[in-house]
Amino acid sequence: MGSTQFGDFHNFCKDATLPVCNLFSESPTQGGKGYGGCSLTGIPLSNNRDLANLGSILLCGIAILITVFLIIRSDRKQAAVGRREFQLFLVGYIIVEICEIFTVGGFPLDRKVRLGFTAVHLGAIVATLWVLLLNGVVGYQLLDDGTPLSIGLLLLSAIALFIGTGYIALDTAFGWTGHFASSLNGSNRNIGLYVLYQLAPLIFLFLFFVLETILVLRVLGERKPMMYLFAAALLFAIGQIFQYVISKYICTGTHGKIDGALFETLFTLASVVMLWVFWSSITEDDWPMPVAGGTYT
Repeated sequence: MGSTQFGDFHNFCKDATLPVCNLFSESPTQGGKGYGGCSLTGIPLSNNRDLANLGSILLCGIAILITVFLIIRSDRKQAAVGRREFQLFLVGYIIVEICEIFTVGGFPLDRKVRLGFTAVHLGAIVATLWVLLLNGVVGYQLLDDGTPLSIGLLLLSAIALFIGTGYIALDTAFGWTGHFASSLNGSNRNIGLYVLYQLAPLIFLFLFFVLETILVLRVLGERKPMMYLFAAALLFAIGQIFQYVISKYICTGTHGKIDGALFETLFTLASVVMLWVFWSSITEDDWPMPVAGGTYT
């Protein structure tokens, strides 16, 4: 991938299939001819239409089913710390995957419908990873988990991020105020979306892993759950490498049939499953519980 300046999306969109790329003028969704890289053609349909990224679409469907199963399994852990909060993270992930079917998956859709799904997709990504970060805080029991106060603070803050990100995406796509009009062409420089969509999720993830590492090693005094946490981080990183680095080579090698988005979806799903395994492993009933004076029994 060529060098990319802060705030620029063009090179990302040239080499990878990202939902944010639907917003800019070069996108076929906006009537453009693409970003100059390998174009996904997928399966030809009638009236000169294509169904691109079928593999990603199918994997998204599988991811939704698996996540529903994890939500049901989580409900059985009645005494688990942060059960409701972690279920909210899983619900957020389901919303992300539903949107991905219509943003990264190449369904023939009306322009406005795809742009609407794209805005929801971007907002859901930011909000879901914010919820994951707050799950890392929940383990420290600063507030009683599962209470209306805990759930309310989590939901309200996530909704605020969702609305903010979604609005910027919609204003960029439809030009309501004209404030983001300069990002539609050229290097597609959009600082707001870059910070919210590219940087904030990475910061949320980093802080989550730091918080959980401290919780497991310093508070619980355990080592085994770290294997699950490390596996989740590794799987997520592999998915991002496929998305941002290897994608263009896969697309070229398959003549536009698939690209790295398929593998990003697969490894992200595996990462979410490992996060659930990690969460489940640290919420067992036999962990030491805090008592007065800050010691553990």
